[in-house]
Parts: sequence; structure tokens; C-alpha cells
Amino acid sequence: MSRAARCDFAVVGAGMAGASLAAELAAGGARVVMLEAEAVPGYHATGRSAAFWTESYGGPGVQPLTTASGPFLAEHGFLRPRGALTIATAGDEPRLAAFAERYAALGIALIALDRAAIAARIPGLRPPWRAGILEPSCCDIDVAGLHQHYLASARRLGAELHCRAELVAADPASGGWRLTLGDGTRLDAEMLVNAAGAWADAVAHLAGVQPLGIVPLRRTIVELAVTPAPAADLPLVLDLSERFYFKPEGARLWLSPHDESPAPAGDAAPEEVDVATAIARIESVVDWRIDRVVHRWAGLRSFAPDRLPVYGPDPRCPRFVWFAGQGGFGIQTAPAAARLAAAMLLGTSPLCDPGRYAPGRLG
Repeated sequence: MSRAARCDFAVVGAGMAGASLAAELAAGGARVVMLEAEAVPGYHATGRSAAFWTESYGGPGVQPLTTASGPFLAEHGFLRPRGALTIATAGDEPRLAAFAERYAALGIALIALDRAAIAARIPGLRPPWRAGILEPSCCDIDVAGLHQHYLASARRLGAELHCRAELVAADPASGGWRLTLGDGTRLDAEMLVNAAGAWADAVAHLAGVQPLGIVPLRRTIVELAVTPAPAADLPLVLDLSERFYFKPEGARLWLSPHDESPAPAGDAAPEEVDVATAIARIESVVDWRIDRVVHRWAGLRSFAPDRLPVYGPDPRCPRFVWFAGQGGFGIQTAPAAARLAAAMLLGTSPLCDPGRYAPGRLG
């Protein structure tokens, strides 16, 4: 990067959020530079995803983005059918019915299952689990393939990617920003896009913009060897009370205790207590033998106070753009979210009303 480099948009972060938005902005003819602090893009949240696309996941406010992303993901071959099964214990049938009613009203195809039907799909299911809701449209996502697609598209359209490019200063300048990187490189940008995930509030503070209270929460995943090995057609299984989810990955099982522990932005690592909690919870669901823990990892999911994503220019500093707070649904909503934000920034027609995701809603 030359010392006097200038661009229309400097995007901080080249994970799924930054890469997808950079590709959409470059497709609209903008000059884009991605600034990634790590040696490789996607090292943090993007590379640690549980990798599923489920329309009911994330709540009704997120569902329109997930649903709108489906056709793009399917057309480009990033989805593989899986199915999702939300299960409940005896006494929770009214809550399960309300769950089904809420998402069916949004146009999601759902099928109510009794005890026999869920036991047929989850061998070894223990007696307390009595009912379930099947979401047939749920799919696995090729996260790495999708991320590389956006990075390659952005590069082909003229966007630049700079790794080991930590932003250390962002100063207002005539017509935009004067940015300084850790190695002393300077970059002028008309707009600064904050796609920094767990570091979103820190980037805002660096630029003199009021942080929005975007909090990183640690989520743990454990890869288990179990007997019997999980069937290839086992659905993604979720607890109605959000205490676990699991799905097969090859001959192994990916399991999460659905933890959300506040954690500082950084290289997240799993806690032993969360691994033990995950194992205890699956042992309360099925009678499978846990042979060993093959692998464990953790990632940071970043949420705004109302748990909706934040897209658009800051109301007090319009040349500072938020593209953050995407929780655990940033992968499955990436195509629609990037198109929506790019439309706002390029002045084209957005695919839906962006107001519900605007940073101004957070005061």
C-alpha cells in the first residue's frame, strides 16, 4: 500500500462480514480496501462457526435476512440439506407450540413431531424428551467456501486485502479519514466501515465515535467421538430452552452447551467447565457413550443490546459505518446483510427496510 493511498471505503476486518460487504461495494464500482489485523482473514468468529443455516435461528428480527440469503447460498452450492429438530421435555409442549406458531407465521415450513417421531430421528433418546418441531429447510453451510468466494470476488473487482494491518489511529480529515496502521502506513478513506466483530466498539472508540455497547460473548463447541457414531442424516438438534445443540460432522459429533459468557475481544479459548457442561447436557438427552473429546474450541459472538445487527452510518458521524453486532447469525445472513448495507452506502434500493438495523435505534 502506498503511503498516499486513498479509497472510498476502508473496511476494518476481513472475516465474513468485512469480506462480503467489500465484495458488494466493489461490485458497485467503489474503491475498497480491507484492513485485517490477523495474518489471515477469518481467524476468529468466521473460522469457528458451527456452520448451519436455520431460518428460525436468531429470532424474528434476524429471520428476514436469513431467508433472503437462502437463494444465493443454494445457487452457489454453499448449502447441504440437514434439517433442524427443536426438542422439548414433558410440560414444555405449550412453549413448543408457541415457538412453532411464531415462526410458521413468518412463512417457515415446520412439522410438529410426537415422541415416537423424534425418537426415530434421534436414536437412544432418553424418556423426558417428548415432542419436537422439525424445520426441514435447515442446511449445513460451507463457511470456508463462502468466505473464500467473497474474498475472491472482492479481489477480482479491484478491492485490496491487507493482512497484519492493525488500525491504530483514525483521524477525521477533509472529506473522510486519515488512517494509520501498526506499521506506520497511512491510508486516506472517504468512509470507515467497522466490520471488526468483537472489536467493533474498540474501533469506534479509536475513531472518536460513541460505542454502541456491542458485547462479545464466548460460545464453546466440542467435537466428540461417540458410540454409536452419529448417523449422517441426524438433524441439527436444538433444545427449546437453549441449553445445547448438536449435529454430526463426519463420524464425529459437534456439540455446544449454548453458552454465552462475556469475554474480552481476543483469541477465545474454551473453558473446562463449559466442555464439562456440554457433555453433561448431551448425556441427559441420549444414551450414547462418550468415547473421547477429539477437539474443542470457542469463538466470540458479538451482540448489540437488543441482539439485532447494526448496519449503517453512525447518526453523529455519518462517515463512520457500522457493520457489526451479528451475533451467531452473521454467516447465515451474510449475503442479504452485505447487499442491504451496500445498498445504503451506494444509494441503491435496499432489499428490505434498513431502519430496524440502523445504529440510531440504540440512542
